[in-house]
Amino acid sequence: MHSPASTSLPAAPVHDRDGHATFILPLVVATFLTSCDTPDKAPSTQASEPEPAATTSTPWPVTRGGPSLSGRVLSPVPRDPGIAWTFSLESPGTAEAAAAEGMLVVGDVMGFLYAIDLETRELRWKYETADSIEAAPAIHNGRVFAGSGDGSFHALDLATGREIWSITGNEKFSSAPNLIPGPDGALRLVVNGYDGITRCLDPADGTVIWTYQTNDYINGTPALVDGKLAFGGCDTVLHVLDAASGEKLNAIATESQITDSIATDGTTLFAANYANQVVAAETDASEPTWIYQNDDFPFFSAPAVDERNVYIGCRDKALHAIDRKTGEQAWTFPTGGRIESSPIVFDDAVVFGSSDGRLYAVDPASGGEIWRLDLGEKLTASPIFAFGQIIITGGNGTVFAIE
Repeated sequence: MHSPASTSLPAAPVHDRDGHATFILPLVVATFLTSCDTPDKAPSTQASEPEPAATTSTPWPVTRGGPSLSGRVLSPVPRDPGIAWTFSLESPGTAEAAAAEGMLVVGDVMGFLYAIDLETRELRWKYETADSIEAAPAIHNGRVFAGSGDGSFHALDLATGREIWSITGNEKFSSAPNLIPGPDGALRLVVNGYDGITRCLDPADGTVIWTYQTNDYINGTPALVDGKLAFGGCDTVLHVLDAASGEKLNAIATESQITDSIATDGTTLFAANYANQVVAAETDASEPTWIYQNDDFPFFSAPAVDERNVYIGCRDKALHAIDRKTGEQAWTFPTGGRIESSPIVFDDAVVFGSSDGRLYAVDPASGGEIWRLDLGEKLTASPIFAFGQIIITGGNGTVFAIE
């Protein structure tokens, strides 16, 4: 295990919305949390530059590992983890990264989107928006798709950072986009806005194919489940839509605001709400199958799911494992800080970050600790697993690659 020597980040190209490049130097910036309310902010520090390391071939092109948003990783977890390389953003990162087609793309709270070459570990380009990047981008076919807190949503060239098209919503885009097959087999882009609108777009040019209007803010990404789209919103409802047309198929009421992405598996939806509940429901049901209640603290992470349990972080500083069939608690794992980092679940471990600055791996059956890695920065971003490495961004702006 090693960490490269600390150096300052070199000046790098920054592209505005018209594609013009300038060069800037590191800034002192701030961090935030996503909810149904206004984000909070806090200061940053510098970190070390990356150095090359070997990779494997598995990408992470969309949030939560795939269109179903299950957070599932079909691989064993690394058993002797160490920091392979790091990269310094210019401000804190709380957004999940995306990694595909040889690039890692991640945003920060100052509104910059960074593209890092996974072979050289060097910055390829940086694109500036006018507000925080609060969610993961998506990567497909040589393009990056990402929303900003300034109400803009962009398609950029993956190789150069040049803007290809953009649209403007009525509010910020605080959820990640997803890619789903259309009726003709071609992929479509779906994204939820804080303006309460689900938009289905043609990824080629940003043309709106259909929209769906809810009655309140949306922070979560639409999940593809059983050929349908599903998500929750601050209107307290789990929405189920026809993926081809955007027509409402079902609406399942819960007791409070749903503040993050849901997870799905088969025909089942799993969501957390602000009533300190985790809810399971079938896509065609009129009410939840079960409700898991935590008495004192809300859940502010997206759940992950495997064949055994649902796993979710909580502001009570513990990871909760819930039996996916019964809704009963399987176990909890305490940490030293709030858990707002959404877990991912390997074949043999659940991996998540904590605000105590540690990345944890725990046994999915027992909740016993497998390992912990102290990264020294508040971890509210969600980890990903791509090209053989666990990648997570810290609250001081360091991108950590673990293998």
